[in-house]
Amino acid sequence: MNTLSLFELNNLVREAISTTLTDEYWVEAELSEVREVRGHCYMELIQKELFGNTPVAKASAKCWKTKWQRLCPKFESVTGQSFKAGLKVLMKVYPDFHEAYGFSWIVTDINPEFTMGDMARKRMEIINRLKMEGVFDLQKELTLPLFAQRIAVISSENAAGYGDFCRQLGDNPSGLKFYPRLFSAVMQGEEVEKSIVAALDKINIQADDFDVVVIIRGGGATSDMAGFDTLLLAENVANFPLPIITGIGHDRDESILDMVSHMRVKTPTAAAAFLVDHLERVYERVLDAENEILTGVRHRIEMEKARLQRLGEKVPMLFSLFKDRQEARLDRMLNHVSTAIGVRLERENRCLADLSRRMQPAMAHRLLCENHRIDLLAQRAKAADPALLLRRGYSMTTLGGKIVRDATALKAGDEIVTRLEKGSISSIIK
Repeated sequence: MNTLSLFELNNLVREAISTTLTDEYWVEAELSEVREVRGHCYMELIQKELFGNTPVAKASAKCWKTKWQRLCPKFESVTGQSFKAGLKVLMKVYPDFHEAYGFSWIVTDINPEFTMGDMARKRMEIINRLKMEGVFDLQKELTLPLFAQRIAVISSENAAGYGDFCRQLGDNPSGLKFYPRLFSAVMQGEEVEKSIVAALDKINIQADDFDVVVIIRGGGATSDMAGFDTLLLAENVANFPLPIITGIGHDRDESILDMVSHMRVKTPTAAAAFLVDHLERVYERVLDAENEILTGVRHRIEMEKARLQRLGEKVPMLFSLFKDRQEARLDRMLNHVSTAIGVRLERENRCLADLSRRMQPAMAHRLLCENHRIDLLAQRAKAADPALLLRRGYSMTTLGGKIVRDATALKAGDEIVTRLEKGSISSIIK
């Protein structure tokens, strides 16, 4: 029987692959893992079931440093997306089998347009789902408060954009006051969705303390915009009870987050400028209203002055007429009151006399009934006298001064007292 060493067997496999699979192949796959080591890119490829997540094929792939330094920037520039797990890619590969390291596909080219098309499809699926759920335009239906001064800011704490935003608010030419409060979040990389949703949850707990939410990102690569294109983040923003203003990208980069927000601006400074402009317009409306009120009050004062002057001229005549009428009216009222008092006194006197006549018999009958009831109560009290029961031969037993009604309530060692008609007996329970 001929036997081979593992190295010899693997060498046969390598020769078979190199002589059989001599071409390069374009392959569609999903990235399940991506890592860079010393400038080389190592990938794990996967293909799932058409209508499920069960893997039907897996393979390892590598892109050597010289190729990767050219392919990676091109991919990110075209797609606006970093090369990471979860993306679907179209890559040109050739097979490589090493006796010690096994099989791997070697990547020589990547088609970014394929990934870009898949990303666009996913974005459209998210947008359609939000519209189907009826939440896509919910933020647009909210009204920005007139005095939007209490601002919840979601941003990276050390981001230059956050500093620019606060300076723009504080240095406004009208001297208007704003009260921003930072809710720190990760604005780049894999943690964007989770971090922003957590910040929104914190704001929602104290939503009554704020007028508006601002989500800003200062700088950052275009490839970092993917974190703002997720369904979970879009649903949280669309359903949020406060208006949300976003300033996370550039003119050509509109994320799904921008689409569902109340207002989208280009940069953090643009978000601050929008809020300043909004409050300035409100302040102008207040000043206009103040001027209208002052003008109206002055006009009313002038009218009232003229009316009082006319009344002042008529006062002597009106006072004389009023005095005569009031004196005549007062005489009539006094006569009427005197007559009414006399009639009322006579009626009340008759009522008192009638009540007096009726009360005497009723009171006598009531006294008789109450005396009889007192006699009955005295008889009952006498019948319930314990001394009477003792004279009949009964006795009473007490424990600690309390009547014993149940023998099972006693226990060994208890001292009881039995009271008789004449004297009492003390006993110990055994």
